Amino acid sequence: MRILDVGCGIKKFPGAVGIDKNPATKADVIWDLDQFPWPLEDASFDQVRAIHVIEHVGDVVRTVEEFHRLLRKGGRIVMETPHYTDFSSFCDPTHRWHLNSYSFRYFGEDNAGFGYYSQCRLKEISVRVKLLALWRYMGFEFLVNHVPRFRKFWEHYLCYVVRGKVMTFEFEKL
Repeated sequence: MRILDVGCGIKKFPGAVGIDKNPATKADVIWDLDQFPWPLEDASFDQVRAIHVIEHVGDVVRTVEEFHRLLRKGGRIVMETPHYTDFSSFCDPTHRWHLNSYSFRYFGEDNAGFGYYSQCRLKEISVRVKLLALWRYMGFEFLVNHVPRFRKFWEHYLCYVVRGKVMTFEFEKL
């Protein structure tokens, strides 16, 4: 399986091709991620990993479209980013975006009528939200991750009190 680790930093995923703009990293390709297209061939990866990267890029939509371009059909995108209610979303001055568990729906079937922003189409495989330990022990994390209506209720009303930490997304290229 061929894996691209986007924004790999010094902890590149084992066996992956790393791309990062910082030459002090373990990247195989040094490239500014805000410059498109990236110097990689179309449909050349089975998986694209972007762990704590998407909140740093200049254009989220264009970056996800670039992930899509680089994936083979049926390939997977794995992204991790802070939930906008977590303090880490705002304490890092390099974070440009503050996202929630519905932020990537433009690319799927449930695009709320905004699918015209991109031709890129992804199937949501999973969205996992991690909550602070107290809320996890009280069962809120289970409900957020296993009951779709509860996740919507949580995002709309509860997340300001029952704050999110990290979200992990997995999508499949259609």
